[in-house]
Amino acid sequence: MWHRVPVPATTNDPTMDEKTFEDLLARVRAGAAQRERDRELPTALVRELAAAGFPNAHVPASAGGEGADLETLFDRLIRLARADANVAHVFRGHLAFVEKQYFEPDPAVREAWWARVLAGDLVGNAVSEASATSDLSTVLRETDAGLRLDGRKFYTTGSIYADWIDTSAAFGDVSVQVFVPTRAPGVEVVDDWKGFGQRLTGSGTTTFTDVAVEPGHVRTIDPDDDLQTYALGFFQNVLLAVVAGIGFAALDDTVEYVRGRRRIFGYAGEALPREHHLVQAEVGALSSAASAARAIVLQAARTLDAALHAHLRGDSSLLAGAQLEVYRAQQVVLPLVVDATARLFEVGGASAVDVDLGLDRHWRNARTIATHNPAIHRRRAIGDFELNGTTTRRYLPAG
Repeated sequence: MWHRVPVPATTNDPTMDEKTFEDLLARVRAGAAQRERDRELPTALVRELAAAGFPNAHVPASAGGEGADLETLFDRLIRLARADANVAHVFRGHLAFVEKQYFEPDPAVREAWWARVLAGDLVGNAVSEASATSDLSTVLRETDAGLRLDGRKFYTTGSIYADWIDTSAAFGDVSVQVFVPTRAPGVEVVDDWKGFGQRLTGSGTTTFTDVAVEPGHVRTIDPDDDLQTYALGFFQNVLLAVVAGIGFAALDDTVEYVRGRRRIFGYAGEALPREHHLVQAEVGALSSAASAARAIVLQAARTLDAALHAHLRGDSSLLAGAQLEVYRAQQVVLPLVVDATARLFEVGGASAVDVDLGLDRHWRNARTIATHNPAIHRRRAIGDFELNGTTTRRYLPAG
């Protein structure tokens, strides 16, 4: 088990130029397979990406951010996942936190949080609990010394790298969102995630023991408000972007593997593998899957962007439709890439399963992400909408 590794402060830039991003991508890509084999947390790379402005692209220019649109943000996320799916996944909670500020009714609070993230602060996510019911066991309580937080969260993706943790708790009869500094006394983040994929996302356990909470860092959660409708779609599209990036990463590694081979299917001299029609067909299928996944994710991003802009103009009618569009994308992107990353082994023989190549990690990572928010529940919701006009509800959470 690993605990959070402190990292030095960095100089931050609210915008990120293309050359800086490409240089960072090259460095992330270079050690991806080795880091996963060694279970080496990419802490320094995560902080460098944050310092370069990657996770804050959608902070508006009026608040000092880049003001990029969501299509640009998700395109960069796909490219980062192509370099290392673990690193891209780490930012999921932070990206969603930036989006939540668009729904914050208090301008001073909104601007303060955007200023924090632009200064380099990272936010992790800690919402899920290992319980048989949807009732929150994590509790925020009032004491003579002020508000105190107690509880345990699981699958706390990104929190081990973060400065702040965005968590949830029961506060009397209501559910609340609570923001806690990761280094606050009583906070423990442990990398005990045992999944066979996405091993470096820090999706382990976070424990809160009598943690002091500022009153201004508490927000009531309304499961039926516009924020929840938007956030559910956004959270899911982040996962789909990572999966699309995995498709491209699998393509890159497969092409490199095939180009270096001199024998095929056990028959030396028949043809160079890269010239064999069956190998070409499999690589073509993998390329098509990755490109199609990217196109679907970016279309969903444009839909989310349009819904958000309409909401900011006072029209929230597009939010539910945008959420549903992401759920439709989920039905296609996940099986497309999961299947393609499994079939990539058809391009070679036994050498393709060499652990040093790490080709298996692409399927493992895609399959792991696909277990988040099972697609079958969303598929039923889509069918219910088409047949009965029923809009999706909070019973489809974002895990």
